[in-house]
Amino acid sequence: MGAFQERAHFVIDIHPSERIIARVTSFTPMRTSNPLLTNSTFTPQGYAAQATQVMTLKGTANATLMLVLMMMAAASYTWKIAIENPASAGGWIIGGAIAGFVLVLLTTWKKEWAAITGSLYAIAEGLFLGGLSAMYEHQFHGIVIQAVLLTGGTLIALLAAYSMGIIKATENFKLGVFAATGGIALVYLVSIVLGFFGIQIPFIHSNGTIGILFSVGVVIVAALNLVLDFDFIENGCERGAPKYMEWYAAFGLLVTLVWLYIEILRLLAKLNSRRD
Repeated sequence: MGAFQERAHFVIDIHPSERIIARVTSFTPMRTSNPLLTNSTFTPQGYAAQATQVMTLKGTANATLMLVLMMMAAASYTWKIAIENPASAGGWIIGGAIAGFVLVLLTTWKKEWAAITGSLYAIAEGLFLGGLSAMYEHQFHGIVIQAVLLTGGTLIALLAAYSMGIIKATENFKLGVFAATGGIALVYLVSIVLGFFGIQIPFIHSNGTIGILFSVGVVIVAALNLVLDFDFIENGCERGAPKYMEWYAAFGLLVTLVWLYIEILRLLAKLNSRRD
């Protein structure tokens, strides 16, 4: 059981950084921290050919809903298995994380395949999250439903604020989110590399004040990435991006939601562990 916990802990550390690394691999004039969702996507070089049908807000919303439902279905499957047998969660966590990372790279490379690769990503992440969530639930009863509600509430609140113009994705806003996301990516990368040598960055992964403040900061940055996703979707619809970009935009939004959920789960785990 100890070996399983060690492997699971490593994957939990590396998985959020995979999400973050996927957001800082390019820097475009649009200054979005998500290379899945960049300004060049809407140029002739950004897609293979102009489609007769164009991207719409309704189509993107439908695609996002379908991906979320697929992810939830896959998560419920591994959740049931892992709740009954906690030792079985390790394989689903590691397998889902690896498959998800590969599919992020593939979808970024071939946007036209987003309907297929995005769906496969949703299933892989569902398998991953089901096992991960069950592992946390065994340690802290009720933590998963709290994380789900907080993630959903954050999405709805930010979408409402963006729709009403309370939050605007200005160039300075995008630059700030990009810089913060890059800083988090660097910290996670250093943490992972040092982990191979048995060294841990002090405080940030603990349940102390510094560790909790670090997690709060990461959750805020992850949430602000949602605003950049909304901005991308709005620009895509206004510029008449091809129809397949609905799935690509939905996929990018799902990547952010997965990262946000994981970080909220980690934050709640730190807070709950202080009560023990």
